[in-house]
Amino acid sequence: MPESVSPRGVPIALSTASVYPEGVAAGFEIAAELGYDGVELMIWTDPVSQDPRAVERLAHRHGVPILAVHAPCLAVTQRVWGADPVHRLRRTVEVAARLGAGTVVVHPPFRWQRRYAGVFADEVARAREHHDVTLPVENMFPVQRGAIRTVPYALGHDPTEVGFGAYTLDLSHTAAAGVDALELMERMGDRLTHLHLTDGSGAPRDEHLVPGRGLQPCADVCQTLADGDFARSGGTVVLEVSTRRCRTRQERVGLLAESLLFARLNLVPTVRAAVATAAP
Repeated sequence: MPESVSPRGVPIALSTASVYPEGVAAGFEIAAELGYDGVELMIWTDPVSQDPRAVERLAHRHGVPILAVHAPCLAVTQRVWGADPVHRLRRTVEVAARLGAGTVVVHPPFRWQRRYAGVFADEVARAREHHDVTLPVENMFPVQRGAIRTVPYALGHDPTEVGFGAYTLDLSHTAAAGVDALELMERMGDRLTHLHLTDGSGAPRDEHLVPGRGLQPCADVCQTLADGDFARSGGTVVLEVSTRRCRTRQERVGLLAESLLFARLNLVPTVRAAVATAAP
């Protein structure tokens, strides 16, 4: 069994967004160096992220599989692959299928994307039917400007209020939203198939701290997943942390190593951990 896999086999992946401002190539290099099980490819303005052939070469060179793809849903990626969000989503699904990734992480549509919001649920279902790719919809958070707090998403920031077949739980987003992560996790139930393991202080902004450095119940969430059916149902844990303030590659690698160690230590099933502790 690879060292980075927990005893129940929950795959632990590195989001390529975690190496920003370095590019996708650095994400594969660091994932391989530290022993991550794979990567989650964030498709954004980095041209390499938009080129499946280049990504395939990186995966082959470093021996690191692509376990998930993150669709270009950010405000800064609204022109990646054109202005039509439906086209962007369909192209992402096609890329994921080509790369052998069965998961595409997607955000709910913005308020101004009215046509997209109207067909979003159908597109999520279409990906599964046509490409056998699951689209776990991610929880988001309100945006605060001074005293004004608004939700920029047409379907709200909590995807369980609408209801989808699969969910991504992001713990930086629960912090920014002031949402109880464990309660949201319970509402997601067995439809929770993807975890963005990260942290937040509770400030009304998306911080993506190293897990354990904020106030979110990261260890409890991991323990709950380890003790449940998350691994058997094909769930993946992705470290999506911000290292943009790191001044050197060494400092960045240190934060991502700490993040991986946190995941390894907390994705151990309670029963097996107890047996291991009691063993002579």
